[in-house]
Formats: sequence, C-alpha cells, structure tokens
Amino acid sequence: MVKVAVLGYGTVGSGIVEVIKTNQDMVNKKAGDEVDVKYILDLRDFPGDPYENLVVHDVDTILNDPEVAVVCEAMGGIEPAYTFSKKALLQGKSVCTSNKELVAKHGPELIRMAREHNCNYLFEASVGGGIPIIRPINASLTPEKIDSVSGILNGTTNYILTKMEREGSDFDEVLKEAQAKGYAEKNPEADVEGYDACRKIAILSSLVYGKNVDFEHIYTEGITKITTNDFKYAKKLGYTIKLIAKSKCVDEKYFAFVSPCMINSENPLYGVNDVFNAVMVHGNTLGSTMYYGKGAGKLPTASAVVSDVIDCAKHIGKTIFCFWEEDNLEISSMEEDVRPFFVRVKGTREDAEKAFGKMQFVEADVAGEVGGVTEAMSEKAFNEASAKCNMISRIRVEA
Repeated sequence: MVKVAVLGYGTVGSGIVEVIKTNQDMVNKKAGDEVDVKYILDLRDFPGDPYENLVVHDVDTILNDPEVAVVCEAMGGIEPAYTFSKKALLQGKSVCTSNKELVAKHGPELIRMAREHNCNYLFEASVGGGIPIIRPINASLTPEKIDSVSGILNGTTNYILTKMEREGSDFDEVLKEAQAKGYAEKNPEADVEGYDACRKIAILSSLVYGKNVDFEHIYTEGITKITTNDFKYAKKLGYTIKLIAKSKCVDEKYFAFVSPCMINSENPLYGVNDVFNAVMVHGNTLGSTMYYGKGAGKLPTASAVVSDVIDCAKHIGKTIFCFWEEDNLEISSMEEDVRPFFVRVKGTREDAEKAFGKMQFVEADVAGEVGGVTEAMSEKAFNEASAKCNMISRIRVEA
C-alpha cells in the first residue's frame, strides 16, 4: 500500500483527495498498488467533511511517519511549501505539486534533492492545469531537438481577451465580470500583468532546453493596455490578440517573452478561446505538436497531481528522469529579436512610413490615427523608429 499525505486542503488539495477517492479502483490499477490518503495537513479543522479524521496540524506528523511515501504539496506560494517539500525529499518521500511559483524558483534544486534521495519531485499540474505537457516533454519528445515552445498559459487573460473581441467590451468591464465569475482574483495582477504565464514558460523552457531559465530574466508584458480599437484593427487584418508566452532558439541564441501578440488563423493558438489553455512545441524532426485543455480548475489540476502520485507509486525507490540542470541558461536581449509589429500612429500613413518604412496599412474607422503592420525588424530598430513619430501603441505580431 502507498500512503499519501496532502499538504493544504483548499481548492486543489481537496480536489486531490476527491480524485483519488472517486477513481480509487482506477488509481490503484494504474499504480499497481493500493493508494491511500493517510493525512491532510491544514491549519483549519473541517467538521462535517467526510475526511475530517485525516486532518492534522503538525507537518512533523507526516514527515516522521515512515509509511508516507508520497506528499502532495497543494499549499501554494514559496513558504512554507519550499521548506516542507525539502524536508519530505530529504526523508526519501516523493513530492507532487501544482505550485508553479515554487517550481519556477526552486525546481532544479528540488529535482536534484529528489535524485540524491531516490525519490521524485513531480509537477505536471504546475503548467496548464489538467493539460498533459510536462510528461510529454520528459518522455514522448525526448528524441527531439526542440527549438521553440509557445502557448496560451493563463485562462484569466484568455477569457478577458476573448470577451473583448466578441463583445467589444473594454478591459476594465470584462475584468470585473471575470472577477464576479471567479475566473480572476480580487487582486488580478499576477494574471493580467503576465507574471503567472511567465513562471509557466520558465518551467517549460527549462525542461525543453535542459538548463534553468530564470523567470526574472524573461521579458514580461501584460494585457492591461489592449483596447477595443486594437481588436477593430486585428479583425480587419484577419488576426486575433492573445497573451502569448514563448521561448525559442534562433542561431544558438535563446529568447523568451510573455506579451500580447497578434496571430492569424494559420496559427493553431488562434482558436484557443475563453478559459482554455494550449501549449505548442516544435521539434526539429517532428514539427509542431499542440496540447489543449482546461488550464486551471479544481478537478483538472487535481487530476494532474494524482497522475504524478501514480507515477511516484510505480517508481518507489527510483528516480524518474528529468532534464533540468541547475546552471542558468543565458537569455538574449529582446532588442535582438526580430518580428513584424502592429503599430498605431497619430497622423498620416506618410508619418508612419517615414518612421517605420514600408507598412501594410488597414482601415478600422478610428479617427485621428492610422494603423498597420511593419515589415520584420529587430526590437531595437523598432524602438528607435517609434521615437520618430507620435506612436499610440504597438502589438507584436507572431507567425
């Protein structure tokens, strides 16, 4: 029998217990052993809960119990999740988590500790909720030299942008609606400023390239400046606007960013709407593959954690390979990255082309300005050109 402890009995933690209990027979069959939740750690009591008898308040009860083989960390944040995870790994207990903040900051260290103590640190649920993406990168795609990974990695921002496009509503209005529906937090900064997507692309990039990608070195821009006028132009051009998180290797240089981008219908991410997420991985011989589904939510996220629990149960005393070294990967400056830009300029087409050169203009019936797409240029060249005109805004264009 494989005894499991769950740290944190909030949305994800309670979901983990629910998935194990609801699908107990299937979980046991897939694990090749009986999986049993022995403890739930939380500061609170849960009178009337069907599993209230499993609740403990002292983590040492779990850490000092030799029967516990797998710990599910569902606390969120850095501390005390980091300390509890380390202590569990040092005792040879595998840890499964959905905590993207912790994985992005301390992932390679915790993976090393797991390897040194013949257990595992698994984090399938940290990116994309219920979308299987970590395991395919670590297993199915291992023959590939992956040169790019990109995706829509935040359901809140994707919901907001979808509503803005479909209904012509402005950002503030849709944000309030998203908060009312529970899609956005009371303080939505981590989502709308791109920080959540940044940590997720850092995790994916580290796994793809094998060295640590520090999320603090990733250029990050949110969606707060996107307007209904931007969508008017995008529609005329045959584009949509998505918050794209991407890393890529070009001529042995590595780039990573999170930014609103215009994409056309040839891009598979074009049709990913509402709260859904998708990740696209490009390999040198396989080409592109895409992974799509619900990027958050109680049961989808919990299901991904339980998939890791099953993997740990199947590998008691063995470490599952994970290609993520502690050395940092050097990320090149965004100034060197090259792409077209959609730009809005106060004035005439002549004013815009005087600054940016030849452009593809579009008429969107917005008074007092012109809008269009530049030819491909470096970020540095674009920034220099934008100083030569009265630029209203710009949005990157991705193929």
